[in-house]
Amino acid sequence: MTNNAPTPPIPIAVGVLIRADGKVLLSKRRMDAPQGGLWEFPGGKREANESLVETLQRELQEELGIRIQHYRPLIQITQSYAEYRVRLNVYQISSWLGEPRGQEGQAIQWTSTDKLAEYPMPVGNKPIRNAIQLPDRYIITPAQINDPNVFLHNLRSMLEQANPGMLQFRVFGLDSHQYHALMPQVQMLCDQANTPFMLNADAQTAKQAGAQGLHLSSRQLSKHRERPAGFTWVAASCHTAQDLQQAQTIGVDFAVLSPVMPTLSHPDAEPLGWEQFRQRVESATIPVYALGGMHNALMQQAWQAGAQGIAGIRGLWPVSGLS
Repeated sequence: MTNNAPTPPIPIAVGVLIRADGKVLLSKRRMDAPQGGLWEFPGGKREANESLVETLQRELQEELGIRIQHYRPLIQITQSYAEYRVRLNVYQISSWLGEPRGQEGQAIQWTSTDKLAEYPMPVGNKPIRNAIQLPDRYIITPAQINDPNVFLHNLRSMLEQANPGMLQFRVFGLDSHQYHALMPQVQMLCDQANTPFMLNADAQTAKQAGAQGLHLSSRQLSKHRERPAGFTWVAASCHTAQDLQQAQTIGVDFAVLSPVMPTLSHPDAEPLGWEQFRQRVESATIPVYALGGMHNALMQQAWQAGAQGIAGIRGLWPVSGLS
């Protein structure tokens, strides 16, 4: 009887070293290696009886002469080739002992995150580039705004935090005049704070508003057959495995998956729970935020479940009064 079960992917541990100045380390593959001459994030294949962290420690000691200290999961990606599959287990590393040097004769380079796309890399590294550039908090505005002045005050308070994250402007109930008067003010405040701004709207509305970031609802996502053009970032709301697959098919940069926990805004929705969230994210090839019942104390749990970070309204907005 023939066994048609797919061969398990080869586990690879990958390290993304980020210096205090925000620059990231790249390593150049030797010309005689597969995909030689391309730049990559250092790491290698797990050996028998090793944990992934042990693999990461060993590979970076061998390749760069360092010993890692502080790290966390960043993203997991499965890649398929003609004869095998690999599972990239990527860790973000914030501190280490020693000065990284090419111990195997390979070139290394520190570069800023906004320059990563200028380095030719294996195709599968694009999600890693996105994950590096994305923050760990994706803050969504309250859907209903009672007082625009209070809302703008709260927004300023959030943007004054050390790491405000990324903002999604998602507002309902305002008339057209109020909406189009408020949205540019929000975008201007985000620009001044160097905080990425995402507009939750259809692509045409977002283009007319001059938004650089577009967030698609799950309903809007289902209507697209390709990535909407003209945006720096494109994201999507997902609730099912099919939504996530659709988001990947059209090439969005990241997604939010919800609800992970029970929420006041959707009390009748069946929560995924962390285990089901982990299972769905495990097969994703894009960064995914956990949404639904999230607050800052759940960040570590979200990372361990494979999330880029957390997304939310009530748990992340800076003050008790939402608008």
